[in-house]
Amino acid sequence: MAPIVVEIIIAVVALAAGALIGYIYRKNVGEKAIGSAEQKAKNLILDAENKSETMRKEAILEAKEEAHRLRSEAERDARERRAEIQRSERRLIQKEESMDRKLENIEKKEESITQKEQAIINKQKDLDKVISKQLEELERISGYTIEEAKAILLSNIEKEVRRDASVMIKDIESKAKEEADKKAKYIITGAIQRCAADHVAESTVSVVALPNDEMKGRIIGREGRNIRAIETLTGVDLIIDDTPEAVILSGFDPVRREVARIALEKLIVDGRIHPARIEEMVEKAQREVNAIIKEEGEQATFEVGIHNLHPELIKLLGRLKYRTSYGQNVLKHSVEVAHLAGLMAGELGLDIKLAKRAGLLHDIGKALDHEVEGTHVDIGIDVLRKYKESEAVINGMAAHHGDYEPKSMEAVLIAAADALSAARPGARRETLDAYIKRLEKLEEIANTTPGVEKSFAIQAGREIRIIAKPDDVNDEEIVFLAREISKKIESELEYPGQIKVNVVRETRAVDYAK
Repeated sequence: MAPIVVEIIIAVVALAAGALIGYIYRKNVGEKAIGSAEQKAKNLILDAENKSETMRKEAILEAKEEAHRLRSEAERDARERRAEIQRSERRLIQKEESMDRKLENIEKKEESITQKEQAIINKQKDLDKVISKQLEELERISGYTIEEAKAILLSNIEKEVRRDASVMIKDIESKAKEEADKKAKYIITGAIQRCAADHVAESTVSVVALPNDEMKGRIIGREGRNIRAIETLTGVDLIIDDTPEAVILSGFDPVRREVARIALEKLIVDGRIHPARIEEMVEKAQREVNAIIKEEGEQATFEVGIHNLHPELIKLLGRLKYRTSYGQNVLKHSVEVAHLAGLMAGELGLDIKLAKRAGLLHDIGKALDHEVEGTHVDIGIDVLRKYKESEAVINGMAAHHGDYEPKSMEAVLIAAADALSAARPGARRETLDAYIKRLEKLEEIANTTPGVEKSFAIQAGREIRIIAKPDDVNDEEIVFLAREISKKIESELEYPGQIKVNVVRETRAVDYAK
């Protein structure tokens, strides 16, 4: 037992000694390691301090070098700017010196000019005195003042210029008319002769004949019921006055007036006049007038030889039967224009069908001008475009009064044919008072022109014959006189067609044998 304890004790002691030795060894090793680490740390810190010091010195050195470079550049720029400023100052000084020299020269020149001006003024005064004396001497010798001499000179020049102008105008007109006049006369007269159409002059009112005056009372009806019914249904005014056996129908719309006329005639024949019967007869008259309108439109297209017209255009053409212009039936006028335009187009080698079509439709707007705002030309353009007529036809219609520029020769022919149809003798009628006033105004325009002795309006106002004063107007000046009077007529007078101005100058010498 004792040996085991001893071994245990020895083992414990050995363990304790080993542990103490191990602790001492670890302590020594740890202290050596710590000392080595601290040394390394000190070395690293020392190296870092050395490196930082080196970098600091290098940075300071670089900064000094950069500062030196910048200072050198700044000094160089400053030197260059000072040199440039010095050069600029030298240039300014030179310019100022040059300006001073120029200013001195200018002042010298101004002084010289002033002296010369004064000398000129003095010479001008001397010349004015001399000229005044010469003019006085000339006036004394000639017996004319300056104004009188100017007037004589201007008068002589004016007469000379007028004479030359009249001769030139006469030559130009004769050359222009040499060929054109013959051809135009041939074409126009041929067309008029080949198209001899009859016209019926119609007024803006219609007159219905009555079998007796008692019928007026029946038309009026009890308390005016019948006449109010007629006026309401037709839109036409009935004028019942002292005219024996007649009733006057007045209305702006010729179609309405025709409906009223037919209805009233039917009522008079029937004898039964009361509101219900009036309404029935007005409806029948409307159907009858519509049939007549369609028939007249178709007849017009057949007469002219134009086909493929829109049915509505045919109806509008038929409405023109009841439309008049200055007493001329518009439908007959349109047919005549179509014939004239077609004949002239044939003579000139142009499109006959186009000319006839545009001529027939040239006044189509007048069928609606009572219902639609605008001129009959603008209305016609809208209507023809609505019913798909060609642009050539539309232009021919639009240009016949000069409202639009003609784009084809056919359009020019339409305008010429329209003027021919409207201006020919007997085509249109005027009231007697308007006719007399127009002729009096025509003669007045001619008589108030200097150089005219007397004038005569002839050919129903389509020609004025003027007798010139032979002492005031010579043979060359009568051309100028005729042109002057024609221009005055164009500006002061309204007339259909054209007016021929015929100036006659005659010098007679009368003596007696005793």
